[in-house]
Amino acid sequence: MLRAASFSVARRVSLNSSRGAPACAVPQAMAFHASTRREEEAKAPVVPESKGGLFGTGLSEWFALPIGLTAAVPIIKFDWYVINEETQLAAVFIAFCVAVYTQGGDAIHRMLDENGKVILKEHNDAEDKVIAALEEKLQFLKEGGGQVDDFQAINQLREEAYTNLNAAGIIKPQHDFKTQVERALNMIAQEEASVTEKAKIALMAEATAAVTNEFGTSKALKRASLESAIASLKGTTTEEGSDPVKGEFVKFFQAKAAAAALNTDDSEEKAQRVALVAKMNAIAKAESFFFNFDDSGKPKMVV
Repeated sequence: MLRAASFSVARRVSLNSSRGAPACAVPQAMAFHASTRREEEAKAPVVPESKGGLFGTGLSEWFALPIGLTAAVPIIKFDWYVINEETQLAAVFIAFCVAVYTQGGDAIHRMLDENGKVILKEHNDAEDKVIAALEEKLQFLKEGGGQVDDFQAINQLREEAYTNLNAAGIIKPQHDFKTQVERALNMIAQEEASVTEKAKIALMAEATAAVTNEFGTSKALKRASLESAIASLKGTTTEEGSDPVKGEFVKFFQAKAAAAALNTDDSEEKAQRVALVAKMNAIAKAESFFFNFDDSGKPKMVV
């Protein structure tokens, strides 16, 4: 009898569940067409509106409570369902879950929601930093877009500089050669001026000594010099009474010039030339001139 009752209850439950199932849950045959769907086929099937409530009847769900209590009495009475320790443990666990949900659900929700907000904020901050870094990198790449033009301008300037250097390299040896020739000419002029000045000093010293000696040994010159000095003091000097000292110097220089014209010894000039050539060759070697001088004083190229 218990088996028959349980079988009938199970059958009714299955029938009610199949009746109360929504039409969308029942599998339907789906049509497949290779051609495009027509407008009437594209329309969604009309689903009957559910009344809601207890088993879709429209009754309040609170009616399940007296129905369940009424059904529980014969079920437990006839031992259709045995309440053992597992049932009690499940009931206690369900009661605990209900108590936790009703009493601490809001607190747990707020705690989890706060943790979620903190995690979301940290995630957003990290994303903002990544976005800022990417924007900065994008700006850097945009600004660096002109590097190609900059490098092209630098290469063009480098080529122009090399061209100018090559042109200067052609002119520079000529300029250096001109500078070296001018230096050699200035050196020769300085040496000639130095030799001339030394010759003048030596000649004047010799003339002064010779004239002094003449005045020291000739009484006539002394008397003429005295008369010239007195006439100069009186202001009666004439052309005829010229200065005897000047005349003696003139005679000395005339005699010296005549002696130099008759003298054919050029050893002194050769010695001066040899000294000048040696000095100029030393400077040319020290300053890396493009030329030097031979023994006769003529320049010759060395490069």
